[in-house]
Amino acid sequence: MTITAPDPKTTPTHCPYCALQCGISLDPSPGAGAREPVLLTGRDFETNAGALCRKGYSAANLLNHPERLGSPLLRRPDGGFEPVGWDEALDLLASRAASIRKEHGADAVAVFGAGGLTNEKAYQLGKFARLALGTSRIDYNGRFCMSSAAAAGNRAFGLDRGLPFPLADLDAASMILMLGSNVAETMPPFVRHLENARASGGLIVVDPRRSATAELCVGGSGWHLQPTPGTALQLLLGLAHVLLAESLVDDHYLATRTKGLAGLRASVGAWWPERVATITGVPAAEIRRTARALAAAATAAKTGGGGVYILTGRGVEQHANGTDTTTAAINLALLLGLPGTLAGGFGTITGQGNGQGGREHGQKSDQLPGYRKITDPAHRKHVAGVWGVAPETLPGPGIPATELLHTLGTESGSRMLMVHASNPVISSPDASKVLEALRRLDFLVVCDFFLSETAAEADLVLPVLQWAEEEGTMTNLEGRVLRRRAALRAPEGARGELWIMAELAKRLESPGTFSADAREVFEELRLASAGGLADYSGVDWDDLDAGAAVYWPCSAGHA
Repeated sequence: MTITAPDPKTTPTHCPYCALQCGISLDPSPGAGAREPVLLTGRDFETNAGALCRKGYSAANLLNHPERLGSPLLRRPDGGFEPVGWDEALDLLASRAASIRKEHGADAVAVFGAGGLTNEKAYQLGKFARLALGTSRIDYNGRFCMSSAAAAGNRAFGLDRGLPFPLADLDAASMILMLGSNVAETMPPFVRHLENARASGGLIVVDPRRSATAELCVGGSGWHLQPTPGTALQLLLGLAHVLLAESLVDDHYLATRTKGLAGLRASVGAWWPERVATITGVPAAEIRRTARALAAAATAAKTGGGGVYILTGRGVEQHANGTDTTTAAINLALLLGLPGTLAGGFGTITGQGNGQGGREHGQKSDQLPGYRKITDPAHRKHVAGVWGVAPETLPGPGIPATELLHTLGTESGSRMLMVHASNPVISSPDASKVLEALRRLDFLVVCDFFLSETAAEADLVLPVLQWAEEEGTMTNLEGRVLRRRAALRAPEGARGELWIMAELAKRLESPGTFSADAREVFEELRLASAGGLADYSGVDWDDLDAGAAVYWPCSAGHA
């Protein structure tokens, strides 16, 4: 496709779907006969260079879809819905929340968020739950996708970060080992970043299927390792075994920058290639070939050659042993001496549009903004100070998403649930059990654009804004903070979730302040995250508007 030049009549923003956050431009004057309210074109941006996938091209289709909700919907006694005004809807919601809290305690009201919310909405949702509702019961749908990768990252590096390097670094890679990801179908613009590795014959794809990404290895572009489903961990242990047995590791790096090598050596000692081959189906010769090629490429990378990268995706992370599998991939990268150097590194490919930022600022049950721990007194004191409340008023840790959803309506679970940007009836593990749980609730509130399967179960449905109608920031898979910009005026009956939270906070007489303005919320997020692992305190809104490439951590002292 042709890359469009910047046009002052268009609004530069980003695709709402995956974590690539491809650059797009929106023209609110699409011309006579146009089916969509905006003309959407690809924009020259680092992740996509103007290219878009089918979902990106069609992202504007839903903005004026005839089934879009135009007013709050309240469940009638006969089971149907009737439209109501916003004041009536919010008054009822606040009244039910207050009465359920009074009868059953603060944790009787729960909140379920998502990795598709902007940073500002995710941040204020966590604040709203803990201050306005006083509940510890908040979590989000990212628990279903990134948890294993997050646990492995924290275990190895003390940090949950998708890619700790710009995606453009892959453009000069000589070798890329990719496990459990089919980017050719799920993130097509990603493929352009694999071209140098392919040209070098260094794209190695691990997938039980001959996927579209695996097909990129044909013709001398690399090779496809096709293990039996569920055996990626054993394959990685076999690769590590070869590196150690044949002294192909970076000894200096391991001695100066890692710990636990003796334990790793013992754990992989039993996974020689012939044994791994009987479990995975990958021939021993291919295991040795792959380990030796990775080692040779890593050595060359440290003397000016192209970088070497190991990337994982949900395909291996969502196994029952997903955390261990991801840890094994990290260990392989460490044995090669890659993370934290210019020679390459390890990364996990975040999926949801704000899957990175959405897990950083407080909508997880055990977390406060900036990746702070809700159990740490110093962390609680800092955030409470920003919010203008006493630290002891903040609730403690809640329960993770699966437990939160499965216990709804039970003696130990919540009696009321607010759902934002998620459709757990469809997307949750054991979805039928989640549906049963939702039907046990005393009151279910869903914020959505359409009457989704989850919204159809609700007692109250609140119509909210879509991506082209709201301001805010997103954080893509690289940890780069981006501006989402409004190109359209919101439909008359829809409201922004920041506004909804602010209005409810008033009705609930919440401590603290709640703004409906995205920039104001972002400025507070900066303060709340300051000094945390995910520090945004030095990220400037105007710099983002100017297109600056800003990655976290970005502290105020180093902006």
